[in-house]
Formats: sequence, structure tokens, C-alpha cells
Amino acid sequence: MKKLLIAAMMVAGLAACTQEAKKETQEAASAVASDVNAAAENATSAVDAAASEAKGAAEQAVSDVKDAAADAKATADKAVSDAKDAAGKAVEEAKDAVSDAKDAAKDAAKDAMGKAADATQEAADKLKDAAK
Repeated sequence: MKKLLIAAMMVAGLAACTQEAKKETQEAASAVASDVNAAAENATSAVDAAASEAKGAAEQAVSDVKDAAADAKATADKAVSDAKDAAGKAVEEAKDAVSDAKDAAKDAAKDAMGKAADATQEAADKLKDAAK
């Protein structure tokens, strides 16, 4: 009977160990599942944050491109306006120069005609004196 009692105690001991091992295995599995869920939530949060940051950067880039295009257009408009003003000024200056040259030519012609008339008169006077 002693042997039977020892065998029964051993079976009971093994059964108790098995129950405890099952419980520890379930706890370990729960802990692993909890860690996996937490890691998945963290990964989802990180992906969401990265997507949000990428969207913000893309929106800022679009805004920067629009601003640069507006600045380029304003600069081009200013350059065209400045070129028109410079061309208008050059035309006016050319007209003034032509007018000044025309006036100078008229004055030179008058002076030449006056000198020629004086020389002709002087020659005529000399001829008169020579004829006397």
C-alpha cells in the first residue's frame, strides 16, 4: 500500500506541476500578445505621425512654389516695365539729339551763308576799288 500511496502522491504532484506550468505558459503567452499589440499600436502611431509630417511638408512645398512663382512673375513684370521705361527714355533722348543736331546744322549753314555773303561783299568792294 505504501507503494500505491507514493505513486498516487507522485501523480498528484505531477498534476500540480502541469497545472502550474500551464498557468505560467498562459501568462507568458498573454504577456507576449500584450507586447505584440503594444508594438503594433506604436508602429501605427509612428506611421500616422510620419504620414502627417510628410503631408505637412508637401503642403509647405506647394506653398513655397506658389510664393516663388508669384515672386518670379512680379520680378518679370517689373523688368518689363523697366525695359519699357528705358526704351521710352531712349527714344525721347534720340529725338532730342536729332533736334539738337538739326538746329546745329541750321546754325552752321546760316554762319556759312553769312561768311560767304561777307566774303562776296568784300570781293565786290575790292573789285570796285580796283576798277576805279
